[in-house]
Amino acid sequence: MGSGSFLKVLAKNFDILAGPLVSLAYPLYASVRAIETKSQVDDQQWLTYWVLYSFITLFELTFAPILEWLPFWPYGKLFFNCWLVLPCFNGAAYVYEHFVRPMFLNRQIVNIWYVPRKDKLSKPDDVLSAAEKYIEVNGPEAFEKLISKTSKPSNFRSRRLSVLQEAKADRTGKAERESWGENPFYDKSYRH
Repeated sequence: MGSGSFLKVLAKNFDILAGPLVSLAYPLYASVRAIETKSQVDDQQWLTYWVLYSFITLFELTFAPILEWLPFWPYGKLFFNCWLVLPCFNGAAYVYEHFVRPMFLNRQIVNIWYVPRKDKLSKPDDVLSAAEKYIEVNGPEAFEKLISKTSKPSNFRSRRLSVLQEAKADRTGKAERESWGENPFYDKSYRH
């Protein structure tokens, strides 16, 4: 009877017991390990995780009265954190690659607080009037040349490997190095 009630308590409080391990303890350990490696892939994974964890915490603090009424919220949060944290899923890298990175590279965020000035003394603030003025002064060929210059860096960015591709290349490189066997001239205790 004693062990049965212990298992019931453990099952009922699984989210409370596993949550800090999955959300804080393992990511803390993995973040420290990532700092000590030279790979940027794991640094990006764990920085992204901590940003997403901050958003989850802020969401939880903001909507706490509503979330208290949802019995599945702690389990959903636990499963989402597992997806973000566990290396087999690489969820934080996926979120970075598909949501965060395109938002920063495309810069198509609308500023809802922007109010154009209507003063006659001030210069026009919108892009179209600035483009029209540039075409009047320099001609349409110069404007097209300017646009073609600004589109070249975006082509360079698209040639960069994505985080998931870098992680895959990192894993295949490690597997290849492990297949070589032990190198008698390599000192594992030496740090660069």
